[in-house]
Amino acid sequence: MKACLSIILCLSIVSCEGQRGRNYSSNEFKQYWYGGKAEISSYKLSQSRYGEQREGTAVLVFVTEDFSRTKQVKLDNPDKAANDKVNVLKLNFMKQFVTGVYPYSMMQSVFTPVIRHQDEHSLKTTMSTQEWCGQVYVQMNYSDKGYDVKSHSYFEEEADQSYQIDRAILEDELWNIIRLDHTALPEGTFKIIPALFHSRLNHLATKPYQANGKKSLTNDTAVYSLEIPEIKRRLSIRYETKFPFRILSWEEEFEERGGMRKTSATLDKTIVTDYWTKNKNEFQYLRDSLNLPSH
Repeated sequence: MKACLSIILCLSIVSCEGQRGRNYSSNEFKQYWYGGKAEISSYKLSQSRYGEQREGTAVLVFVTEDFSRTKQVKLDNPDKAANDKVNVLKLNFMKQFVTGVYPYSMMQSVFTPVIRHQDEHSLKTTMSTQEWCGQVYVQMNYSDKGYDVKSHSYFEEEADQSYQIDRAILEDELWNIIRLDHTALPEGTFKIIPALFHSRLNHLATKPYQANGKKSLTNDTAVYSLEIPEIKRRLSIRYETKFPFRILSWEEEFEERGGMRKTSATLDKTIVTDYWTKNKNEFQYLRDSLNLPSH
């Protein structure tokens, strides 16, 4: 009888821990993520490019929105969408840095369902990069058979491509998983599709690779570490273990131009605001509050 009670108690603890991770129904979660505002964080960026370190800025914008399952775009009329509506956490990830005389401007969007035990995979991710040599755009859409990939590049060998890859965890959705349910971060050995920023800058095939992940906790912070041996890539993300699980810093190690290089970023400022209503000149001071350039 005692053994049975022990088993029941253990199962209850596991269940509670899982529910604690999935905090989307808590008042705390609702007030923060469904309050009609976005969280904007600026980071001091040190980006390796062409074998040298480049100082710049990175910005992470997290916001929830109603998304169409079929069209995989933001819904104009969510009240009329019925079962086509899924609530997602959207990450807009921007990087800006300068290489010599010319600048890089990079942006990615990742759309991850909030209720992840109903929708395990992110529904869509897009990435674009602009610099004086040209532009690159990649889009991945979730489908029943995997991910549908469309890629456009000014490089001849990459040019215009459309293909399908097997379903796997996206490195680019790890940031959203941390914010939604960091207990669900993949650990051990698994398949992952590397970050689109990294793949495009290094001209790597967009496909699943074998990876290893682990998590370590220290007081009120944790570090999630990812390694993809085949492409000699490592990523570590440090974040707060208390709600709302802000991302404090990250570091990437990878091979570039015959040597191992590093890219890192450290949190500078965070604000929570409905930025889409702050598009007049009078609100430019908000960029100052993020330590971002005014132009």
